[in-house]
Amino acid sequence: MKNFMKDFTHKFTKKQICLTLVVFVSIIVFAIFQIISVCLKNSLDSQQIAQRWDNTGKSAQVSCFISENTEVTTQQFTNLEHAIDTALQEVSITAENENARLWVDSYSARGEITVVSEKTSITSTAIGVGGDFFLFHPLKLLNGSYFSDEDLMQDYIIIDEDAAWQLFGSNDVIGMQVTIGGIPHIVRGVIQRDSGRINNKAGNDKIIFYVSYNSLTQYGKSKGINTFEVVMPNPISSFALNTIKDKIGIDETSIQLVENSKRYSMLSLLTVLSQFGIRSMNQKAIVYPYWENVARGYEDILAMLLLWKFIFLLIPMAIVIIYLCYRFKHRSWSIKTIFEASLSQKDKIVQKYKEREKKSGKISFPIKIRRKKR
Repeated sequence: MKNFMKDFTHKFTKKQICLTLVVFVSIIVFAIFQIISVCLKNSLDSQQIAQRWDNTGKSAQVSCFISENTEVTTQQFTNLEHAIDTALQEVSITAENENARLWVDSYSARGEITVVSEKTSITSTAIGVGGDFFLFHPLKLLNGSYFSDEDLMQDYIIIDEDAAWQLFGSNDVIGMQVTIGGIPHIVRGVIQRDSGRINNKAGNDKIIFYVSYNSLTQYGKSKGINTFEVVMPNPISSFALNTIKDKIGIDETSIQLVENSKRYSMLSLLTVLSQFGIRSMNQKAIVYPYWENVARGYEDILAMLLLWKFIFLLIPMAIVIIYLCYRFKHRSWSIKTIFEASLSQKDKIVQKYKEREKKSGKISFPIKIRRKKR
């Protein structure tokens, strides 16, 4: 073993060993950052509906965030839905059968409500939802289920675990009744809020109630619809994004569009890096919902991870290139020596072939093929 180590140290200098270790460590760190990046991307369910809706990758998720001083009605979204159908028909995209849905959408508004139970009352943030909101945001259910526009009775409420304990002293409260503005509402589900530094800073650190958009506007204080989301076929790049942009019917100065399904692509993250220092400057009166704040926080983290991945990938590449240049500069061969070596090798092969024929007693002659004259 000692002799082996001596031979090894004689064969490789300390400098070569250090550079090899640097290359190895850089590749390991790059791989670790890559794994972290993939885990972060996959952890945000609100950004993954395009993959859940269509595993072929031919659909896109688009979010539209609307400034608070913009008056938006549900009729505008109804008109937008008709426009989406028309746009898809124009490019010959139709459902396989009558019951299949090509696309889904949702909208939501932020506000405040007071929820009263027999035990106590809580005044807190509320999100009034419409469409398939919980398809876009599959919150962690501890008990119960979600609700949608298809439910005949819209007087439902979804509360988080903290609210359940304060209102009823338990989280097993499905079917129990609370009142909002004097109107009875049935507890449909109990959820667990996401925790962590980013979620807390994003606004998910306190009780949030989920009710229908009608309940929020009628029995609470609404700040108006501020989010519209859709997942739809995307036959060519940015088709879905451009369709929503052209058909939504709201001035561009009052909205911000995001194509969620490719927001964490390399190109998008490079754009985030290029906007370093000015990204937080927003001249539009848009208040992002907490899930978008979380997604933007992850964008910043993933952009920095991308930068570090480039650095740790460039280190071994630079070392290998420098090493190859060094070896080329101090090479002991040239084109001439390679040519002479190839000729020498050819002569050896010919000589070996002749000796083999001589030993076998065979003599080869060149054969000429003559054509018969007609």
